[in-house]
Formats: sequence, structure tokens, C-alpha cells
Amino acid sequence: MPNENSTAPSDSRRDFLKKSAAISGAAAVGSLSVAQSAHAAGSDMLKVALIGCGGRGSGAAKNATMGDENLKVTVLCDIFPDVLAQARERLGRALGERMDVTDDSCFSGFDGYKQVMECDVDVVLLATPPHFRPAHLRAAIEAGKHVFCEKPVAVDGPGCRHVLETVEMAKEKNLSIVSGLCWRYAPMVKETVAKIKSGAIGDIVAIHETYLTGTLWYRQPQPDWTEMENQVRNWTYYTWLAGDIIAEQHIHSLDKALWLNDDAPPLVCEAIGGRQVRTEAKWGNIYDNFGVAYAFPNDVKVFSYCRQMAGCYNDVNDYVLGAKGKAAILSGTVTPNEGEAWKYDGPGGNMYDLEHKALYEGIRSGNVINNGVYMTRSTLMAIMGRMAAYTGQKITWEMALNSQEDMTPKKYEWGDVAIPSVAMPGKTKFV
Repeated sequence: MPNENSTAPSDSRRDFLKKSAAISGAAAVGSLSVAQSAHAAGSDMLKVALIGCGGRGSGAAKNATMGDENLKVTVLCDIFPDVLAQARERLGRALGERMDVTDDSCFSGFDGYKQVMECDVDVVLLATPPHFRPAHLRAAIEAGKHVFCEKPVAVDGPGCRHVLETVEMAKEKNLSIVSGLCWRYAPMVKETVAKIKSGAIGDIVAIHETYLTGTLWYRQPQPDWTEMENQVRNWTYYTWLAGDIIAEQHIHSLDKALWLNDDAPPLVCEAIGGRQVRTEAKWGNIYDNFGVAYAFPNDVKVFSYCRQMAGCYNDVNDYVLGAKGKAAILSGTVTPNEGEAWKYDGPGGNMYDLEHKALYEGIRSGNVINNGVYMTRSTLMAIMGRMAAYTGQKITWEMALNSQEDMTPKKYEWGDVAIPSVAMPGKTKFV
């Protein structure tokens, strides 16, 4: 059975972030030097731990085995023992001999991640609700582990600042941080972005981002669930856990806009948003639509729209307007005003597998990848858009980065917890 010890620590996230399972410097450096010398030959087994065993986490574990032939999943961790047990059974069937997980290498509870860091693993996959990402990432890097880090990497300004510190720590230790912003590893998207950046449509004037989709899952609360359990199990509907839909889902679009702007962050944004359809209390405190206008230093404007509503027109794409033409990234098309239109016709490939392939090739060769800066900037770009919509104010990049807003509950335990209120533009204040 999964380890169910210590599911209710009393530390706030402030302490949670500061006390993240630190491994002594000597042990971390020692494990790092062994890993670098061992994996350089590319012939030994890589051992992987998964933290966050839901759908995306289980998918990441499968992608890991597709990214490297000599790799096994050896450790599983989830806040909930039942989710862990289900994933263990599901992954066992799917991965067969590529999974070697025992009862002693299964951990649960809010601090189960600390026990993972004490295990003999090379890589940690982080796929919990985003709120926990800053602490988990810091613990993994302190422990000398390479990391695959799902998006977004934080839900507020303090979390982003913490992640940026960890990113620098990873650089000093020569540890990998590969981001779950998977479109950067998709062949068609990479080639289309490269075509745009080469000047095929002239200087970029504006970018129109859309992530207009249907609704997501919902887990009906059970009689024995506390309010904390309800919120964590339905994490996508609570800003403190997910960052709202603009961060949890639309971040993929915002990341491509950032990429097109050479990863230079926007200066300022203004936004609208609200709860038009999902108005019942069961939907937590997130919005169901956002519209944000970002201004970048090079005079490029990004107009960003996301929506989660059933029965509506859907569209997910990135429309780029240039001085000499236009492009649609997820259509793989570039159309100059003069000359021949271009459409991608190169190789395909599963971007979820390819990002893992890049991670493990980098580890084995010693040329590790660190996506840390752009994954944090894309996260903060989403957060500043949310701040602008929630408050009804213009928000600058510096305001968002230096924000003191901290949505952390008073303690991590299975009991009563405050039900967050819904932000009201003009009334909700920037913190």
C-alpha cells in the first residue's frame, strides 16, 4: 500500500518554500558528478520519479519511456493515496518492464515529495497542481535531480521569483529543467516560428492568440471530503491552485507569443474577463473567459483571448500579422503579401515524447537543457493578465514580478479552509 504518513503538515507555503527538503551541498555535488560521468556514456539505466499521478502526470511517465530506451519509472508520489494506487495499476499495465515501482517507492501526502528526493533517481517529473511547483522544483534541484516541469510553474509573483532563483541554482549545478510548454518541441511549430523570425512576413506588428475551448472535468464532492480535499481534487477551479484558465491552459498560447518576441517580456497589459457561464459555487473562484492586450518593448501588440464554455465556437491558434504578410502557427502556414505562400510539410512527431527525448539526450551527453527563464516568464505573463482582469487596472511587468500577493492557505491539512471569493474588477485590489 502507498505510504500515507504525514498528510497534514502545519507549515504555510512560506515555510514550505523555505524548508524544501534540502539535501546537503556535498551530497548534491557528489550525486551530480556521478550522474554526469555515468550518463555521458549513454549506456546505463536512467531512473525516473513521478510526482503528481493524475492524467497529465501519468501521460508524462509514458512520454518519458518513449523519450529514452534505457529508462525506468521507479518512484511514484501523489497527494492522494487512491490516485497513486490507480496510476500505479494503470502505468503498470501500460509500461510493463519499463516500470519498477514497489510499495516502498510509493509516497503520498502533502510532504511525500520530500521522501522522493531521498530516493535513488536521476530525473523527477513534476505534474502536481501548479501551486506546489515552486517548492517541488526547489527540492528537486537541491537534491541534485534533473527535472521535467509541467506548466505553469507558479500561480503568483512570489512563486515566480522563487522559481527564478531555483533556475539559477540549476544552472550552477548543471542540472536540466525541461518545461512542459510542449509546442516549443513540435517540429511544425518550430519550423513555422523560425520562418516568421527569418523575416518571411516582415517585422511582426501584432499577434492574435486564441484558446477558445469547451469545459473540463469536475469531480463531485464526496460526503467524507473536507473543503481542502474538495479544492485540491478540483484544483483547476481555484486560483490559488491553478492560477485560473489563463495560466493553466492559455499559457501555451502566451508562450508562443513570448517566443515570437525573442522571450522578452511585455511591458504592460490591460484586460477584461469574468464568470459568465460557470457561476455556481462548485466552480470555485476562477473566471471562464479572458481578453488581454499586451504591449511589448518593440511596439508589438499581443491580443489574447481564452474561454472555457460548452456549445460555443472553438478555435486554438496563433495568428501573426507582419508588415509584409501573415501566418498561423498551429496551421503551419506563412502567407507573404507578395510571393508564394508556405505550408509546413516536414516530419511530424509527438511533441510530448520529443520534449522528453531532448531532456534525456541532454542528460546523457552532458549538454543539459534549462528552459527555466522562458517557462517562468510565460507563467508571469499569464499571471499579469489575470491580475489586470481581476482588478480592472493596467498591470506592468514589474508590478506583477514584485507583487506580494500570496494565495496560500494558512496550513496544509485535510480540514476546513477558506472558500476563495470571486474577483470583482474595480473592487479587487492589486497586492
